[in-house]
Amino acid sequence: MALEKTWRWFGKNDSVSLAYIRQMGVEGIVTALHHINPGEIWPVEEIRAVKTEIEKHGMRWSVVESLPVSEGIKIHAADYPRLIENYQQSLKNLGKCGIDTVCYNFMPVLDWARTDLHFRNRNGGESMLFDYPTFAAFDVHILKRKNASEDYSEAILHKAEEINDGMSDEQKEELAHNIIIVTQAFINGAVDQNAPDYKQQFLRYLETYKDTGKDALRKNLSAFLKDVVPVAEEAGINLCIHADDPPFPLLGLPRIAGTLDDFRWIINQYDSVSNGITFCTGSLSARIDNDLPAMAKALSSRIHFVHLRNTVSLQERSFYESDHLHGSVDMYSVIKVLLEEQADRIRNGRKDCRMPFRPDHGIRIMDDYNRTANPGYPLYGRLKGLAEIDGMQQAIGRIIG
Repeated sequence: MALEKTWRWFGKNDSVSLAYIRQMGVEGIVTALHHINPGEIWPVEEIRAVKTEIEKHGMRWSVVESLPVSEGIKIHAADYPRLIENYQQSLKNLGKCGIDTVCYNFMPVLDWARTDLHFRNRNGGESMLFDYPTFAAFDVHILKRKNASEDYSEAILHKAEEINDGMSDEQKEELAHNIIIVTQAFINGAVDQNAPDYKQQFLRYLETYKDTGKDALRKNLSAFLKDVVPVAEEAGINLCIHADDPPFPLLGLPRIAGTLDDFRWIINQYDSVSNGITFCTGSLSARIDNDLPAMAKALSSRIHFVHLRNTVSLQERSFYESDHLHGSVDMYSVIKVLLEEQADRIRNGRKDCRMPFRPDHGIRIMDDYNRTANPGYPLYGRLKGLAEIDGMQQAIGRIIG
């Protein structure tokens, strides 16, 4: 009994080859058709080509991460019918190819956010930091979003002003470029990474959400689920929404997938096993009021995909990514809950008992500094995390029988 070991692979341009990944003992690949723009159909022949390439190396395509939900779906724009039809067809095509797990998110405009992509930990490794006052400095002083100051406390605004005053123009540009472009470019970011006016493009995307508060975004997610979950059921696919990262409002935009109540609401919108969750310990731990073992227990029957990483919480809404086993997350208890759920699925004859996990992100160490990689995805740091988590799950599996 063990969760399926998977690895995120970004295609043939990834510096970590499928042959290397197989040598690590990985069983399944997590990937996507990254070259296809959000809102367009994934063709069967392209899905099969990637699946065949993975299988040539003795692994399976375990999870699609992600089949992007376009901004037009999130705001229920005029072209929603075309976009949802394309999404439905992509699910049908994935089902025809035997893909059974599809991760997606419903985060408006900004998929995930960090303010420092080169944060040094005590051991000299490099991870990523989200500093809330620095993000406020970006929002209020660099991006200059309209009425941005209304979203922050006086204390945060004071710190943000000090941070902004202490940065050079080059540092301000680097911060904006990292938040809007660097962290988003490899995951179908909304803004054209080559656009000279990328900050203005970003502001225009934010403006499209001016009438979309939390209730409206929930309504749009509910409509999406009612349109796509029946298609996923028919195709033999489990959909699993990824937690918001970080799981609190940013840039005046609502976040609706970050607490136990949020996920219970999502599950209730369409009562089907195919309407599930990607349980990301790193994202969810950024809220200190989230009890992750309790959340995992409450949601276990709908968890179809697992991201395991850790964080250390700092002052209000700030955190950095830490070693996989050391930080705010009680990783032992979370893994124990997941293994117990897997055992229940096996006893009950559920087909979806593999429960794939991947070591999410990783600390840049050793020869990672001589390799190219997307932010958060170094080879050796993730391999270390994979080994640690697999060792822990093997031990827990022996304990619980």
